[in-house]
Amino acid sequence: MKYILQLILFFSLTSLFSQKVNVENIEILRDSFGVPHIYAKTDAELAYGLAWAHSEDDFKTIQEAYLAGNGLLSKHIGLRGAPADFLTQLIRSDHIVDSLYHTIDKNFIKVIEGYSQGINRFAEVNPDQILVKKLFPITTKKMIRYSFLQLFISSEGDDFIRTIVENTTRKVSFLDNNKLGSNLFAFSTNITKNGETYLGINTHQPLDGPTSWYEAHLVSEEGTNIIGATFAGAPCILTGTNENLGWTHTVNYPDKTDIFQLEMINKNYYKFDNQILKLKTFKAKAYIKILGIPIRVKKKYYESIYGPTLKNKNGFFSVRSGSLFNIRALEQWWKMNKAKNFDEFYGILEMNQIPGYNIGYADKDDNIFYISNGIIPIRNESYNWSGIVPGNTKKTLWTEYYKTNELPQVLNPKSGYVYNANHSPFKSTSTEENPNPKSFSSNMNYELYDNNRSKRIFELINSYDSIDYNDFKDIKYDHTFPTPFHYNFMDINKIMEMNPNEYPEIKELLENIQNWDRKTNIESIGAGSFAMFYYNLRKYFRKSYINREFSKDIIAQCLLEVKEQMLKYFKTIYVKLGDYQKLVRGDKEIPIWGMPDVITAMNASNYKDGKIRVTHGESYIQFAKFSKKGTEIESIISYGASDHKNSKHYSDQMDIYKKFGTKKMSFDREENYKNAVKIYNPK
Repeated sequence: MKYILQLILFFSLTSLFSQKVNVENIEILRDSFGVPHIYAKTDAELAYGLAWAHSEDDFKTIQEAYLAGNGLLSKHIGLRGAPADFLTQLIRSDHIVDSLYHTIDKNFIKVIEGYSQGINRFAEVNPDQILVKKLFPITTKKMIRYSFLQLFISSEGDDFIRTIVENTTRKVSFLDNNKLGSNLFAFSTNITKNGETYLGINTHQPLDGPTSWYEAHLVSEEGTNIIGATFAGAPCILTGTNENLGWTHTVNYPDKTDIFQLEMINKNYYKFDNQILKLKTFKAKAYIKILGIPIRVKKKYYESIYGPTLKNKNGFFSVRSGSLFNIRALEQWWKMNKAKNFDEFYGILEMNQIPGYNIGYADKDDNIFYISNGIIPIRNESYNWSGIVPGNTKKTLWTEYYKTNELPQVLNPKSGYVYNANHSPFKSTSTEENPNPKSFSSNMNYELYDNNRSKRIFELINSYDSIDYNDFKDIKYDHTFPTPFHYNFMDINKIMEMNPNEYPEIKELLENIQNWDRKTNIESIGAGSFAMFYYNLRKYFRKSYINREFSKDIIAQCLLEVKEQMLKYFKTIYVKLGDYQKLVRGDKEIPIWGMPDVITAMNASNYKDGKIRVTHGESYIQFAKFSKKGTEIESIISYGASDHKNSKHYSDQMDIYKKFGTKKMSFDREENYKNAVKIYNPK
């Protein structure tokens, strides 16, 4: 009886919400690849349509995202979900969203209300797909809580929390992680042919899960008309191109988050200048499953004047990040969707609500632009912010941030190009036109390094006198390592200096790698040998590792292990990359190119029979061309538009993707209706 009453209440609430949106004003067109082209009168109705279409394709992932953002993921998956549930409570998502909700633009509130109505209506019609009843109905605040959690994670906040929990209490560095990253490219007519401007969207994300891409075309009568991709649960496009302009992101690594050690008086009080302040104490709730039954557990956490606080054997430590004091990032992205020109776009960036990410931009007026964006604190120059900072004085309690125009950026360089591959913002265009690192505080801690991708991109661009559209695509699809290797987290170049005759047991493997053309082709034996070496080398990252340079002895030992693996699983030491590395979706398994830190980056994990499967990397790819003909779009995604195994769109883009192919996308309404495979209202 209780469950029936809950359903009646739930359906009553969703029916009440549904009255606000007229679904007759929403049409969803599915093209031949299943990609939704959504047309509506208002942006709120458009968001409803996006929620419905995305739920049709992947309701499970949307729910899992919202469960994590609302401290309920462990109720669904048990212990594996507990860290996310704890984190969202530790950063007090509910309190922050409640306290700042009034700052959100009322027009955007209508949009997220529309999206929540779409999700709730889909749940009402499909109750068998609901994972955790307690999550529903979805509210606008539940949506913002998930965004709040995700952006704290993107500011590396979870890594900082982990260092406290693990008693390492040191600041996290990009160099401590082999993160995959993304690429962005923009070219103006200063370097292109035929009066064309190009934008390359080349994100490297997980191929599955809450931060995998979902492609859509969104059109309303309120000025939205954009083709791009978004994440589960987001009510707008996060990277894409409208008829006037486009933008994309790569992850950047300035110092966005700090750890402070409190000076404790006793277990409840800490010193702050001449004051004695009391820690606020809370208990986070999570669930573990025993014999399938969820059992609630609790963990204590704290809050100081600096922010979320945890205790370890070394003391009490607080984490502070600009992402913890701003909740309007989704609103900013929504406004970016609707921008008509560069001045308007830049004005939206000045909201400074997106806590990180490089931004690459191009438009129909031949503007190209790059900025290392972020909510970067203005810190006291008297302290060393590269480590743990004293948490006992207002001198370290920063409250202000650098303005958008104070961040590293390049607009319309004479060189005709901007680019980024998760490397230094001070290497974003020609050498003469780069931002000067001396113009920025060292406490911003911007990246100063190159990597393999950035080196290769710069090398390729400067190999052309001028670039046409095919050259642009060739640059983006390049899959060759530079010479020498230029990993920013390790040095393995000794592998090319080793005399094969001095290592008879691995002579052939060394020759395979040393004679390799550095192209990560499917048929390449050299690439296969190097890939197996690379993935086996990871276990040595923390062993006998001085100045991040691997010795010849370690390289030789690793190659011996590779040889054993090759003979065990492949019966030969001449293994092609495509025999070792697979792109897998359900029962479909195909050989695939790429490797970590080539432009067509791929990152993989163990699969079966000695093989690996790609889990991160080339995901959503878009080529945008601005010309006299208008704005033209080509795109591709790694799998397909649907996450349902029984859908023909579950894996229908994989073979095109493997061949470096794309599909045409159009802004033309008449053409989209003509070519639609299915047209319907979200009922």
